[in-house]
Amino acid sequence: MTTQTILPVDAESLKVISKRNNEPDWLAELRLKALELAAQLELPKLEKTRIDRWNTQGYGTYQEATAIQSLDEVPTSIQDLIKDQEASASLIVQRNSGVVYTKLSPELSSQGVIFTDLHTAAREHGDLVKTYLHNAVKSDENSVTALHAALWNGGVFLYVPKNVEVTTPLQAIFLTDEAQATFAPHILIVAEANSSVTYVDNYVSGELDGDILHNGAAEVFIKSGAKVRYASVHQMGENVTDLSYRRAVVENDGAIEWIVGEMNSGDTMSNTNSILKGNGSTTDAKVIAVGSGAQKLNYTTQAQHFGKSSLSQMITRAVMREKATAIINGITKIEKGASKSDGQQTEKVLMLSPKARGDANPILLIDEDDVTAGHAASVGQVNPEQIYYLMSRGISRSEAEALVIYGFLAPVVSQIPLEGLQIQLQSLVERKLGQ
Repeated sequence: MTTQTILPVDAESLKVISKRNNEPDWLAELRLKALELAAQLELPKLEKTRIDRWNTQGYGTYQEATAIQSLDEVPTSIQDLIKDQEASASLIVQRNSGVVYTKLSPELSSQGVIFTDLHTAAREHGDLVKTYLHNAVKSDENSVTALHAALWNGGVFLYVPKNVEVTTPLQAIFLTDEAQATFAPHILIVAEANSSVTYVDNYVSGELDGDILHNGAAEVFIKSGAKVRYASVHQMGENVTDLSYRRAVVENDGAIEWIVGEMNSGDTMSNTNSILKGNGSTTDAKVIAVGSGAQKLNYTTQAQHFGKSSLSQMITRAVMREKATAIINGITKIEKGASKSDGQQTEKVLMLSPKARGDANPILLIDEDDVTAGHAASVGQVNPEQIYYLMSRGISRSEAEALVIYGFLAPVVSQIPLEGLQIQLQSLVERKLGQ
């Protein structure tokens, strides 16, 4: 079945938006070429998921954002995320179509770290941005990535120079609370050789008077010996359809650690892919998800091994309640020549209702003999014997179920090295489960 892509903007309107943002000519041209591609390409083909039945057209229109001077002015819906003074020392806040607040600590600025919105980076650091933009999440993959390349707004550019170790996490918050405004942030991170950094972002929705689509992408480029920890929590409401691509390209002895909390209430597709390009490169991906209501969810975690002695570890744990359905894909691809590589993955789904559905699909694609690879997958209901045992000790059924669920998620949550993120995810799990 071929689905016609209806373009949410025409070429002339796109030119006006680029000019309004004072974008360089090369970026305006990239946008126009991506728009042409979007008209030709189809929606992505997802495993056992009819994405053509989702709201994939709710882009709205680009609306200029009004900058704020102080964090006292941020909407109440995100104030809890910036209470920690350390976390807000280097912070970017995007509201709908544009970034409204940017701050980088003087100490990091003096070390050559760049942390700003992507529009500003394209103007002030054009050579850097041009080198990497859309090189990991390519505009010609499908109509979703093409439209993202054409319409992205706000976003983040993070650059860490060679040998610089950033010890304090840098944070970004992306808020959509206007259903008529395009919401498509793009994150671009470049970590030079032997550098290290932790980046944390939160996607949040406020009160919306209609449905909206989030079409987002993150690209991470990790040079030799560099280490990047990328934590992302999505907690948008049922009016938001979330389509997210995350890609990391890792060179010799580099490392990417993904920590992803999928806590949305609307239909969600996410694809998190580590491309282990260099020898000795590593990736460690931890994903937890909770589905509720009638959500349709499709999560894919991938590792592509090209370098020798590369290592991948992927763990996904998902809890489905009510009528929620989830497709959980783990894909380990070891290419010819990637000898001595090791790829391990685990996907587990716990269903809390007879009407909930979960499908765990571990996939190993091995084109090299001298490697190690393994997978584990399980899908099941809450064990009634465990619930009965806890209730026999005077615990109510709801509390007993909650304890079993927390125990199910604990092996992933406990491995998260950021205490604040652990606490946040625990709170979001409780909220999603109605505790």
